[in-house]
Amino acid sequence: QVQLVESGGGLVQAGGSLRLSCVASGRTFGTYVMGWFRQAPGKEREFVAAITWSDANPYYGSTHYANSVKGRFTISRDNAKDTVYLQMNSLKPEDTAVYYCAADLDGRVRVGRDDYDYWGQGTQVTVSS
Repeated sequence: QVQLVESGGGLVQAGGSLRLSCVASGRTFGTYVMGWFRQAPGKEREFVAAITWSDANPYYGSTHYANSVKGRFTISRDNAKDTVYLQMNSLKPEDTAVYYCAADLDGRVRVGRDDYDYWGQGTQVTVSS
């Protein structure tokens, strides 16, 4: 079992920045991948970014971003703190959503919502124009 707890959401003006954090507990080892998804009101949950978790993963160092956030968002991890981050810069009103942290035990960087095995409770990000 993996427990995930997100934090760092809030209200920010367009052009501003936020950093989301996701602390993992439980089975925090292995070759799995950590991802961020988001869900806006009335829309499907969509992939944002993903990163491999440990150097035991043959895909270690891999990251992947949705086209809509590429160049603005950066995913990173601190294995010593069991934490993954999402730095969000140049925020736009269309980035407004609940952001979820997720863990995929497969080890490959994948973008499908159904590929991920564990989910956090989400943190709200609101970008005003």
